[in-house]
Amino acid sequence: MNGQAPQHHAARVEAAIASGQAARSALVASWRRSSRLHHLDPSGRGLPKRLTEAELREARERIAPLLAAARGAMDRLYQAVGAAGCCVLLADGEGVPVDRRGTPADDATFQSWGLWTGALWSEEHEGTNGIGTCVVEQRPLTIDRDQHFFTRNTLLSCTAVPIYDHEAAFAGVLDVSSCRADRTDAFSSLIALAASEAAKRIEADMFRRAFAHARIVLTPAADGQCGGLVAVDADDLVIGATRSARVGLGIGLGVAPGRPLRPVPAADLLGGDIAHEQLASGQRAVLQRALLRAGGNVSAAAKALGVSRATLHRKLKRFELSH
Repeated sequence: MNGQAPQHHAARVEAAIASGQAARSALVASWRRSSRLHHLDPSGRGLPKRLTEAELREARERIAPLLAAARGAMDRLYQAVGAAGCCVLLADGEGVPVDRRGTPADDATFQSWGLWTGALWSEEHEGTNGIGTCVVEQRPLTIDRDQHFFTRNTLLSCTAVPIYDHEAAFAGVLDVSSCRADRTDAFSSLIALAASEAAKRIEADMFRRAFAHARIVLTPAADGQCGGLVAVDADDLVIGATRSARVGLGIGLGVAPGRPLRPVPAADLLGGDIAHEQLASGQRAVLQRALLRAGGNVSAAAKALGVSRATLHRKLKRFELSH
C-alpha cells in the first residue's frame, strides 16, 4: 500500500457509515458496529491482541468436542487450499482461533498478521473481519481485502463458515484466510464451497459422537440442499437433530439452541416409505449387534439397549430375529 492508502480506506469507511448505507448493506452495518458500538478507528495500527497460553488452554478445553471432531476435516481442507497460500483456522464462539493448519514457509507471515491461535478476532477487537463478523451474523461470508474495517487488514481475504453443535447451538467458526494478492473470485468461490463442506462434516461428526448409541438417519434433502441428521433411539423416538434437520423438518423451532429436543416418534416425523425403510434396516442391524454382543441373552441385550425385556421381545418378533 502507498502512503495515502491508509487515509483513503479510513475515509471510505467513515463516508459509507455516514451515508446511511448500513440499512442496505450488511458490510456497512458491520463497519458501523465496529465504529459506533466498539469505538474502533479504521486507521488503527496495533496488532490483534492475544490470549495468554493459560487462557488459550482453557478456551481449547471448553470446546474439546469441537476440536476433536474438526481435526480430520481441517486436515483435508488444508490439503486442498494450503498450497495456494491459505491457512485454515478453527475459532471458538468468541472469535478466538484455537487450532490452525498452515504451510511452515508461510507461518511467519500469518503470525505477523495475527492469523494465529489465541488472537482475538471478534468484531469488538478487530472490527469487520471473516471470523468476527461470522460470529455476529452466524452465516457463511467472505470479507475480502478492503472490506475489512482496519486498514492494516486490507491485504487479507477471509472466508468463514459457522459451525453448529449437536443441539443446534452456535459452536464456532471455520475460516480460510489468505494474504496473497492473486486470489481470484473463482478461487474464492471454490474456497467457500470447500469450507462449507468441511463445516458440514465437522457438524456431522460432532452429532454422531454425541449420539453414539442411537441410530443416525439422514433426512431427505430439500431444494438441492444437503439433508440433515436425526438420532433415533431404541424406542423409535427422535431424540436429536442437527440444525439443518430441524430447519428442514420444522422441529425444535420453539426450543432454544443448545437445549435437547422433546422426543418425537420417528414414524410421525419422517413418515413415508423412506423413513420406514431407513428405520427398519437400521433397527434390525442394531438388534442383531446387541444380541451378538450379549451372546444371545435377551435380558442382557435389552439392558444394553436401554429397553425393557418385553419391548425387545416385540422387536425381535417384528423383525423375525431368533435368539
